[in-house]
Parts: sequence; C-alpha cells; structure tokens
Amino acid sequence: MRALFRGRTKRDYLSDALALLSGWTREGEQIRRTLVIDDCQHAALTERVKVVADALHLRPEISRSADRTLIRVGHGDDEPLSEGEVLLAARIEDAYRAVTGS
Repeated sequence: MRALFRGRTKRDYLSDALALLSGWTREGEQIRRTLVIDDCQHAALTERVKVVADALHLRPEISRSADRTLIRVGHGDDEPLSEGEVLLAARIEDAYRAVTGS
C-alpha cells in the first residue's frame, strides 16, 4: 500500500486517512470522537479498544459522561500523529459498528 503514496509526505498520507474517518475531529496533534451509546455498549467498546490499543502499544483516552463516550487518540504534547494512531482510530470505528450493529 505504501507504493500508492510514494512521493507524498507522511503528513499528506495521514491527512488523507483522517479524511476517511467520519465523525473524527482533529485538535492539534490529537483526534477525537464522541459517541452516543449506552453503558453496555460503552463497556463492550472499551474492551475491544483495549485489545487493539495494547497490540499497537497505544493508550487512547476514553471517558464517559451521561450517554456519551469521548475518545481521544494522540499525545497532545505537540508530538505529531502517527500511522498507528490513525490505524487505531479506524479500528475503533470498526469496533463501534460491531457493538452498535450499524
């Protein structure tokens, strides 16, 4: 797949990948997503995200407030987003669809 992006900068590649992740917004060097899901779905999603995050050696921030789950991926300390963090966001989307059935 890298051959398709030859000659492009890493930042262009990540920007293109982020554009495909609907619902995710960028805040500096972090990306975030707010999901409206119930407590049971939150628990199931959190477990799935933990498995993927552990495999990628990443630590997303997941918090719960009322009926909303907020997920943040990235360092937040001016360290640029990595390919792994964008991959994690894509896997979170897959887990969200599996948990909610959408």
